[in-house]
Amino acid sequence: MGLDLKHVTKRFGKFTAVNELSLSIPEKEMFGFLGANGAGKTTTFRMILGLLDPSAGSISWDGKPIDYSTSNIVGYLPEERGLYPKLKVKDQIVYLARLRGMHKQEALKELDYWLDRFRVPEYADKKVEELSKGNQQKIQFVAAVVHKPKLLILDEPFSGLDPVNVELLKEAVIDLKEAGTTIVFSSHRMEHVEEMCEHLCIMHKGVPVVHGSLRGIKRSFGKKNLVIHADFDTGFLADYHGVTKSKRTPEGIHLQITGEEVAGQILQDIVGKGFIRKFAIEEPSLNDIFIEKVGASYE
Repeated sequence: MGLDLKHVTKRFGKFTAVNELSLSIPEKEMFGFLGANGAGKTTTFRMILGLLDPSAGSISWDGKPIDYSTSNIVGYLPEERGLYPKLKVKDQIVYLARLRGMHKQEALKELDYWLDRFRVPEYADKKVEELSKGNQQKIQFVAAVVHKPKLLILDEPFSGLDPVNVELLKEAVIDLKEAGTTIVFSSHRMEHVEEMCEHLCIMHKGVPVVHGSLRGIKRSFGKKNLVIHADFDTGFLADYHGVTKSKRTPEGIHLQITGEEVAGQILQDIVGKGFIRKFAIEEPSLNDIFIEKVGASYE
C-alpha cells in the first residue's frame, strides 16, 4: 500500500502552494522529492504529517487517512532543525520518544545504538548547544528515527554535513529502507537522489513537472551527454548539427546531443584530427533534466 496523495491542493489565501498533487509511494521504497525553493515540498511534507490540512484532496497511509493521530508511525527530520539547546541529548531523545509512545528504557537503548553507529557515544550527556552543527544534525536524525517509524520524511537531510558525515547518514538511511521503512526525502543535491532513489518527483510552483522511475525519466528525456577529451581544438563541435548544449573544459568539451547517431557522426569527423583521450556517451544527469524542466539552476 504505502503513502497515497490524491489531488492534494493547499492554498494560503489567493496563493496556491501545492496544486493537484497526486503521488503513490510504495511501502519500503526511497522516493526523491525535488524542487527549487518555494516549489511546495515543505508544504507537502507538513500536510503528510498532519500539521497542515489540505485545502482539497486526500492523503492516506495503507488506505487509511493520515492525520495527527497517525504521527507515531511517521518520523520527520525538518529542514529547520528544532532541538532544545539547553537539554542534554539523552533527555531530549527520551522526551521525544515518550511522546511517540515509547518507554524510557527502550528509547535509551535505541539512542545508544545510534550514538555508537554515528561514532559519538560520549554525546548522551552533552547539552545540544555544546555540539557542532553537524553533530546536532545527527541528533536530530536520531530524534526522527528513534521510535522506528514506518514512514520517514527527510527534508534536506544532508545539508551542512561534511563528506564523512554525509556517508554515515546515507548508510543509515539505506539500512532503514532495507529494513522496511518507506522514506521520502528532498534534497538540493541531485547526485544523492540519483544514487539512492528508484522513483522521484520534481515539483515546480506547486505542480509535479516530472514524476516516475529514475530510469524511465532518463530514458524519456531523449538527450545524451557526450564527453570528449582531445589534444586538438574541439570548439567547432558547439555548432554541430544535433548538439543542443556545449561547455568547454580544460580537457576538451562536454556536449548535450539529441541521440547516439549524432555521436557517431562526430566521431567520424574528429578521427584523424589528433589524439582522442576520451570519447564517452553518458546518460543525462538528473541535474540536466531538472534544469531543462524547471528552467532554473539551484541556489
